Order: sequence, then structure tokens, then C-alpha cells
Amino acid sequence: MTEDNNPIPTENEPTVLDLYKSVTKDWVSFFNFIRSLWDARRRAELNRALEVEVAQQIEQQPEEPARAEHFPWRSTLAFFIALAAQLSLEPQYRQAALGLALYVFAIGFVFWAHQKDEWHLPALPLPKQTHDDLTTRLIPFLLSVILALAAFISFGDDRFTPTNLALWMLALATLVYGLWMKAPKTPQESSPETRRKKIIFNMVALAAFGIAIFFRLYRINEIPVEPFSDHAEKILDVYDITQGQAKIFFERNTGREAIQMYWTLLVATFFNTGLSFLSLKIGTALLGILTLPYIYLLGKEFGNPRAGLFALFLFGIAYWNNVISRIGLRFPLYPLFVAPTLYYLIRGLRTRSRNDFIITGLFLGLGLHGYSPFRIMPILVVVAFVIYILHAREKELRQSAIWQLIIVAGISIFVFIPLLRYWLAHPDIFGYRAFSRVGTVEAPLPGSALQIFLSNLYKGLLMFNWDDGEIWVNSMPHRPALDVVTGALFLIGVALLIARYARARDWRDLLLLTSIPVLILPSVLSLAFPGENPALNRAGGAAVTVIIIAALTLDGLVSALSVDKQRVRVAYGMIALLLVMSAYQNYNIVFNQFDANFRAGAWNTSEMGRVLALFKEKNGQTDSAWIVPFPHWVDTRLPGVWAGIPNRDFALWRENIAETVNVPAPKMYIFWKEDVETEALLVALYPNGMLSRYVSTFAGKDFLIFTVER
Repeated sequence: MTEDNNPIPTENEPTVLDLYKSVTKDWVSFFNFIRSLWDARRRAELNRALEVEVAQQIEQQPEEPARAEHFPWRSTLAFFIALAAQLSLEPQYRQAALGLALYVFAIGFVFWAHQKDEWHLPALPLPKQTHDDLTTRLIPFLLSVILALAAFISFGDDRFTPTNLALWMLALATLVYGLWMKAPKTPQESSPETRRKKIIFNMVALAAFGIAIFFRLYRINEIPVEPFSDHAEKILDVYDITQGQAKIFFERNTGREAIQMYWTLLVATFFNTGLSFLSLKIGTALLGILTLPYIYLLGKEFGNPRAGLFALFLFGIAYWNNVISRIGLRFPLYPLFVAPTLYYLIRGLRTRSRNDFIITGLFLGLGLHGYSPFRIMPILVVVAFVIYILHAREKELRQSAIWQLIIVAGISIFVFIPLLRYWLAHPDIFGYRAFSRVGTVEAPLPGSALQIFLSNLYKGLLMFNWDDGEIWVNSMPHRPALDVVTGALFLIGVALLIARYARARDWRDLLLLTSIPVLILPSVLSLAFPGENPALNRAGGAAVTVIIIAALTLDGLVSALSVDKQRVRVAYGMIALLLVMSAYQNYNIVFNQFDANFRAGAWNTSEMGRVLALFKEKNGQTDSAWIVPFPHWVDTRLPGVWAGIPNRDFALWRENIAETVNVPAPKMYIFWKEDVETEALLVALYPNGMLSRYVSTFAGKDFLIFTVER
């Protein structure tokens, strides 16, 4: 205890030294201080600024958990048993009983290693209390509400226009300005040795990022090799934009949000690739790349820069994320917006920074314009706040959290305004896709809703280590969603998270665990079509937290093995070998297995497109060229996409072939090799016509061409 006239300053209370540093850091601060001596208002402003500056001190490094000084044999044994367990679950072995037994032993050793201080996850960053007096700039805030109402009304025609876009952007800008807090910059001091280590780390991070880019873009023109019907719908949507239809919601094919359509048009224009399958693939691959920085930041927020680096690498090479990023559909938009939304939300709750909650709301609202499974994200945000409030010990923290949730919700609603307007005007169309899976819009439920849900949830939780489903167009069916190394790290990480939460009761551990079942719900809730669950695309947001857990586990293993300087190199050598193994397996899954499986299932529309292009080159038109549909054969719109004619369906049904007799030659009919009725009809109509067989490079997918020259 000290004397009453010399109390001990609290952690965030300004001291004389703080005052001296604040008023002498520059001339502006000094003159403000002098003026405050006789100006009571300026003195109050200075005190508030000083409180903020003290609250924004450079964060202390979290204290790492204790590590045993002996060689971590329990941890090492647990990890290699887990590797063996995950290997036994690979498709070529498929030993479920053996894998389960080995995992039970591995998890037992993990808990033992955790108890003996051998294997801990990296320490969570320390909480930081940012000063916030809950004030706002009233005039910009009120103006933002007026502009938002005007924008909402002007979006009534389901079209973006210069007027409603300007109103919407101004509403957002004034709202953010009205709420934004100006935070002073904190000085960053570092020694030459620290700077040297930072340069080395940045070089390694850059190399990891480069490897991830390679996985996203390598052979992007070949894998996947052919489009399917969904791609035809997307290209037609993009074509509509070029014709002046700047839609907010694209109703074709059960309805789609807008971001991918405008993004694809931008990509097609920038890369000069046209309205093509390649434009779709480049666009989504770039979206997958844009996710990576936030994966790093999220790993850092849950641990440290090294954990962030591991997360970046594992996410970048993962078969799961690679396939859904290069497929050419909206799938990567789900993890793209999950990662930053979670990052700013968790950092905001840790630091109580209002600005982080503003950015959280921006990404939350923007994500709702991307891919419909992201609609589960507002639920996860509410779950995060509930978990935080239940763990907050101080009443003031709980009350602040309510206001922070209101900020997130308010900002996200402002961003959501165009779709909100459409939703209220067309609720049946906006929700059709989701309700067609959850309810009986398209088909009756094949059983009890509760039983189907529980079964789907069970299968969804097993997708990471056992079976990722049967959707061949965006996965390698019936194999684990994770590779052997990442799968083993993930399950060990779940065990370590449970152990740490039981000991420390930190809300972030519980949120990380809870996020997984929530983020796979868009796949799990396919009650009407349970065969569509699990689905890597609809569960894509879960890849973010699943791989964060694996990265934290790997970081903990490095720390466990680096018990002294002599073993650091051995530890990093072992980790490097594991990462190489992981990269090799993921490379093989995507560029060999997935490619071969996709080629076996895809139709050769590109070859038909080349035939149409040759006909156009020879005759100057394609008006007299058709494709005769056949059950379970090609989408007759896709060959036109390959031929540079994205807005025409070349279908000519067999019963309508006779109507083309009066069309001037030359004429061309493409049809399936087993369609004997079409062949007989054409021969009867055109005795002098020429029938030829196109020998496809796709096994068993030859097709017939009937030409009429005169």
C-alpha cells in the first residue's frame, strides 16, 4: 500500500510521464497543451486524447504457455499415431475401424502431452481495452440515414443506376465517417536484430504466398477442362450486364447474387478473355487468392505470426480450397468474406475497437452479395457475441458488446440495402434456392426432418477426415476434405482446444470450435436432397476455421520440438518435410485425381464449339447450325460459348428438324452418336447429306455431324 497522496496508477490511467511524452512528441501537441492551460474545453479534449493514447499502447506480447524441457516424446508419438490414423482413412485403404482406434490412442497421448506441458497451442493475444466514449458525429450520421432511405427507394427496379449507386455509396461513406474513431498511431521501436528477423519472415511469407498462387493458377485453362450447365447460366448473366441490364439479383437458375457477375465482366475486360469459361475460372481463382492475406491475419489473431504463416500455407495448398476456387462458380466468395468478417470481429471483441466493428459490418454486408451460403454468417456473428457476453466478467464489457453488435448490424444492413430492397419485393425468388433445399419447394423430404438433419450433421462433421460427399464437379468424391497431414493436425487441434478451454475458459477457443458446425450448416440443411451433403462448396466457409485450427496445432508442435537451440533446426526440418508431404498430396489430388475424374464425367462441349467455329469461319454464320438434344447429354448452350457466341442456345429438338428444310444451305446438325432416330430422320430429309463421326479425345464421347452443302 502507498500513502493516500501517492496512489498507484491504474493500467490505463495517464501518468506524469505519459503527459510529458504526449505534449512533447511534436509542436502541435505542445501548443495544444499550452492553450489548454487557460481553456477548460481544450483541457478536457487533451485529457480525452491522452486517455485514448494511453489505451492504445503497444500491445504486450502474450506469455507463452510453459513447455517441458525434456524431449516431447508423448507429443511426437501422438502426432505420428494420428498421421497413421488419417492415412488409414484414405480411399486406397479405407480402414474406418483401424483409423478410429488409432485416433483414440493419439488423442489420449495428446491430452497426456498437454498435461505434461509438452504440447500447447500458441498463446492467445492479450485483450486490449480501447477507449470509446460512445460519441458520434451527429450530422453525418443523420445524413447517412436520409441517404440510405433514398437509396432504398431508388433500388426498387432491381437495377443499379448511377443515381442509386451514388446515394448508396454516400450513405455508407457518411455512416462510416459518423462512427469512425480517429486512433493515434503508436510508435514502433525495433532493434536491428528484430528488423533482420522480420525481413527473413517476410521473405518466407512471400514464398508461401507464391506457392499458394501457383496452386490457384497452374493449368487454370485445363483444370477443370469443361464447363457444365451452371457456367452457361453465369455467362448469360454476365452477357445481360453487357446489354445494359445492371441487375441487383440475377433470377436465372433459381437466383444468384451479383458480385461474381460484375467481377467476371471486369476480369474478362482486363485480361481480354471475353465471355468465356476461362474468364469465369480466372475470376474465381483470383477470389481464392484474395482470401489468403486474411487467413494469415486470422491465424496471427488466434496465435502469432508463425501460426498465421502456417495457416496461409496450408490454406493455399489445400485441395478443398483449390478446387472450389478454380471451378468458375461463386464458391470461393464464401470463405473470402468469412475470413475478414471473423478477423475484424474477433480483434474488435479483443480490443474493443469500434473501428474493427465498423469493418466487420462492411464485410458482413458485402458477403451477402456474394454466395448464398454466406447467409449463415450473421448467425455466427450473433453466436460470437453471445459467447463473448457469457464469458465477460464485467458488466461494462457486456453492455459495450450490445452496442458493438448494433454497430455491426447497422453497418451490414446499410451495405445490404440493394438486396434488402429486392428481398422485400420478391421474397419467394430471393429465398427460393435455400428453401428448395431446406423445405419441400422442389421435392418432399425423404424422411423425418430431425432425423435427416442429425444424419446430415454427422456426415458434415466427418467430411474433414472421412468423406467429402459425392459431388464430382467440385470435389474428388468420397475422400477426406483434408490431406493426411492437415487432417491429423485438425483433430489434434480440436482436442487441444477443448483441453485449453477446460483450463482457461477463453471465449475465443469456444468460438473457434463452435464456428465449424455453424459454417457447415448451408450444406447440412440440404434436407430435401441429403445426397448433396456434404458439399465442399456450401461448407467452404468452414475451411477457414478448420485450417486455422490445424495451423495452431502445427505451431504448438514446433514449440514443443524446439525445447532447446540444438533441436530447433531438427524441428523446422521435420515441419518442412511435413509441409512438403502435404503439398505433394494436395497437388496429386487436384492436378491428377480430380482432373482425371472430372474429364471422365464432363461432356466435350469444347470440341463441339470448335466444330461450330470452323463452320462459322467457312460460311460466315452459324444460323444454320444446330445441336440436337439427347437425354443426359450436353447443355446445348455451352458449345456456343466456346465458339464465341455466348447468347445462343443451339438446341434443335428432333420433332422440329423438318421445319429447317427450307433454311438455305449450308446446314449442319450435331447429334449424339447413339441417337439413331435423328440419324434416320436426317438421312430421309437429305439423301445427299454427308454423315461423319467426330472422334473425341474424351473416351467414349464421339458425336455425329450431318452436313448439307446444297
